[in-house]
Formats: sequence, C-alpha cells, structure tokens
Amino acid sequence: MNFTAGEYIYINKPYRMTSFGALAYVRTRVSRKIGVKRVKIGHAGTLDPLATGVLILCTGKKTKEIERLQLHDKEYTATLQLGATTPSYDMEHEVDQTYPTAHITRDFIVSVLEGFVGDIQQVPPQYSACKIGGDRAYDLMRKGREVELKAKTVHIDNIELTDFDADTMRMSIRVQCGKGTYIRSLARDIGEALHSGAYLTALCRTRLGSVRIEDCITLDDFPTWLAQQEIEKPE
Repeated sequence: MNFTAGEYIYINKPYRMTSFGALAYVRTRVSRKIGVKRVKIGHAGTLDPLATGVLILCTGKKTKEIERLQLHDKEYTATLQLGATTPSYDMEHEVDQTYPTAHITRDFIVSVLEGFVGDIQQVPPQYSACKIGGDRAYDLMRKGREVELKAKTVHIDNIELTDFDADTMRMSIRVQCGKGTYIRSLARDIGEALHSGAYLTALCRTRLGSVRIEDCITLDDFPTWLAQQEIEKPE
C-alpha cells in the first residue's frame, strides 16, 4: 500500500465518535507507520456522532475522489421511537414533547412510508453541519441563536419497515437514498406523517456506493490491520 500516492480505508465508525475523530485516529497511526509528520487524509460523507457504520477515508491523491464518492447512493438502518421528539431528532438531547400513539398500527406505518419514496422536500436538522453565513448550524444552536434552514430536494430510492413493536412504539427501517438525505429529518417527518412524533434511537450506514459495512474495519482492529499491510514508505 502507498498511503502517500493514495489509498481508500473503509472504517466502521463507532458510536459517539465524530467522523473527524475517527479520521484523526487513523491519520495518527498511518503517519507514524510511514514516518511522516501528517499524511494527507479526508473522509467521504460525515456521519453523526450517534451514528455508526461505513466511513470511507481517502489518503494522498485519493482525496481528489471525495466529492465523487459523496455522490454515491447510501443505505441506512435506523430505529425510531414514536410518540416523542427531541431538538436534535436523536438521543443527543432529551425529549422535549410527547404525542399520542394509540392510533398507530403497522398498516398505517407502511402506508405512510410509501409517501417518502422518490423526490421529497426535506428541512435539515437545526443541529447539523449545514452552514449559515459561514457558521455551522449546530454551533449557532449551541450558542442560543435561532436557526432557520430551508427545505431542499432529496431522493429516497426505497424505504422498508423491518420491525414494529406496538408495545414500545419502536419501529425499524431500511433506507436507500441519495446525497444530502438526513435520516434524522426523515424520522421527524415520519413522526409528523403519523400524526405523532418520532426521533432516532439508532442509526447505521450499512452501505456507501459499493462499500458495505462487511468491508469495513473497526477502530479496535485497525492497528492490527495496519501492521499486516505491506507498505511503501515515501522517499
């Protein structure tokens, strides 16, 4: 492997770590391995800290491929808690409002999900990396500033209900979608369409383009994987 010339590294990002944190962990160890101060590295598509799954890292000249990789379709699995909302649409924040759920059935959920297939209008989460005048939306929110984000068109190729527990009011879905889709916003919108509320309790990116989660290395296993590689050191 030649990390300076450029390589792809497929990481299964752990829960509660930022995408940049995973990148920094890998960069430190690769830089040390090849004897440079700081190898060039970037990632294709940010994952929320509370999400896990496929994170493609590009080193060296492969960083030029990042924009192209981000255009690829993605697949996620997600678990939603119905009957409540949080400001971030996931478990980063506490529940701020509760809603009735007695009317929600599996058939109702299936019919609602059908309405999200195709091109849809979606407002990104206020707690997101979207930029407003050069500032990240989540930074403004954490400073107590009001954030207003505009709806944008995103594409959902397929959405499937994989589980529903009527006792706990938790449902699980598999989503195939295009660039720029926020699954947290999708959870919020599904809750509203069910005349209730919803937020994410789990999210995993299981595929990005042709890279599946089965192809990825955990950070715990990364040092062992790196030690096993035949590596060309820069001259």
